[in-house]
Amino acid sequence: MTKSIRIGGASGYWGDSYEAPKQLIEKGDVDYLVFDFLAEVTMSILARARARSDTAGYARDFVAMLTPLLPEIARRGIKVIANAGGVNIEACRLALAEACAEQGVELSIGAIDGDNLLKRADQIRALGVAEIETGDPLPEDVMSVNAYLGGFPIAAALDAGADIVITGRCVDSAVVLGPLIHEFGWGADDFDQLAQGSLAGHLLECGAQATGGNFTDWQDVAADWHNMGYPIAIVTANGDFDVVKPKGTGGIVSPLSVGEQMLYEIGDPASYLLPDVACDFRNVTILQTGEHQVSVAGARGRAPGPDYKVSATWQDGYKCAATMVIAGLDVVAKSEAMKNSLLKRMAVQFGERGLDDFEDVDYQIVGAESLYGDSAHPASRKNREVVLRLALRHRQKEALALFTKEFIGTALSMVTGRCGVESGLPKVSPMVRLYSFMLRKDQVPVTVAVDGKAIDLPPMPGSNADLEAPSPTVTPETVAEMQGERVSVPLIDLAVARSGDKGNSANVGIIARDPAWLPAIRQSLTAEAVKKYFAHFAAGDVERYDVPGIHGFNFLMHDALGGGGMASTRLDVQAKTYGQLILDFPISISAELAATIKT
Repeated sequence: MTKSIRIGGASGYWGDSYEAPKQLIEKGDVDYLVFDFLAEVTMSILARARARSDTAGYARDFVAMLTPLLPEIARRGIKVIANAGGVNIEACRLALAEACAEQGVELSIGAIDGDNLLKRADQIRALGVAEIETGDPLPEDVMSVNAYLGGFPIAAALDAGADIVITGRCVDSAVVLGPLIHEFGWGADDFDQLAQGSLAGHLLECGAQATGGNFTDWQDVAADWHNMGYPIAIVTANGDFDVVKPKGTGGIVSPLSVGEQMLYEIGDPASYLLPDVACDFRNVTILQTGEHQVSVAGARGRAPGPDYKVSATWQDGYKCAATMVIAGLDVVAKSEAMKNSLLKRMAVQFGERGLDDFEDVDYQIVGAESLYGDSAHPASRKNREVVLRLALRHRQKEALALFTKEFIGTALSMVTGRCGVESGLPKVSPMVRLYSFMLRKDQVPVTVAVDGKAIDLPPMPGSNADLEAPSPTVTPETVAEMQGERVSVPLIDLAVARSGDKGNSANVGIIARDPAWLPAIRQSLTAEAVKKYFAHFAAGDVERYDVPGIHGFNFLMHDALGGGGMASTRLDVQAKTYGQLILDFPISISAELAATIKT
């Protein structure tokens, strides 16, 4: 029989449900359980925690959620991979070893180290590294510096007998790719298999997002949200795989649900760059092969190049967000008057104290469709209940502390119909920015240990290989404008969408529900049209990429998140809403094709 490996995606972020690993162990018949905990913002939080305590700096939730499951994991022989080590991998390993002892199980624990480059920041700065988007030099006072490692160190730990492997920062998909390299013996130049394995990892890395979570057609799954199924990839030696979920669980596995996740947070689908392989997802196919089962094939790979991507975080002043509910008549006008009066009051007090003005002021009237910009429905301004949100940035913490007191201190002197969303003073927090750059792999010495004992590690792949350019995109032909009557329909009738962030850029993936509707979508939903639709957010260029294998597009909007992540004062700092916002976009389509739309 052809060997296949079942890998379950048990966590998509730090804070994901404790039910996921339990479900996958009890109902998923998995060989591997993988966890993704880390994001750029998470790294800065963990770095601050590590600075306060030698035993902090890792995802404590991992140990907490895994502890009661350890006996069953050991009994079933399930192996576990997690990037829960954060910036203190050894502390995570010791905590997990203690949990194993408490549970009476013997499991070997592997640890991957080398991604944390904070202590070498001065040396790296001297190399003259440049920020990927801006070209700026590395800031002087960085809070964290971490390279995105790949799957081969994880495979090496498994080769050495590890039952559980803990890493620090690695690309999210590596926790899936590593076990596949180990199981199938893929080499550094098996690029197509590495690309397929990385795609399997990309589909699992956000947990239930591949099985109906955050799905455009939410009505199809909402009744079973309480029992959401988590994704399992069943992978064979050539890299082809099926996506399923445990039987008897909620959610959905379909070409659209899985396709949305494939486009999530990628840029150019021809060049999804990872440390082990440069992936081309343009011609991936996702076919329904059973109830809640799809078959995924067609990813292609090429040499990944000699560099790791490295992300650093640094503090750039402070920020604060304050909210209040305002109810009654004319609440939009009241909210705008309240905002203007607060800013005038602060300008006077700043002047008296010799403080500079705010560096950034971002405000929304939630309930009046602020996120839609000029596309908001005029009727939304007549709503009788909204939330005024003021988000501010300032170089000095005391300036924002002054604002928080005045924000509360105007409760009896300004707007009527006001109540609070949260009690107490708004919180002032550090403004943390992301700085990403490329660093040669030979500058990042990776180490692997199992049960505290170092093992020999072969050279990391790609250290001497140049990054290859992708083959030219073959753009599908656009059907000529059809003759006859034209009608306008919202994009949601023709397609699904999923959006996400990459630093300060945002992506919106679009998949046609029917290939016959793709030409009409192509004609209306141009890069220029998307740029105009998101003009209130997208300050940079907008690019459209074809993904013909799944009858879709991926739009990449540069400089679209006000700095992105913790560096942004916007309401949506990760573009989570952008996919939903665009689904109201009007598409011109022939009346003949419109008649085929099922409502």
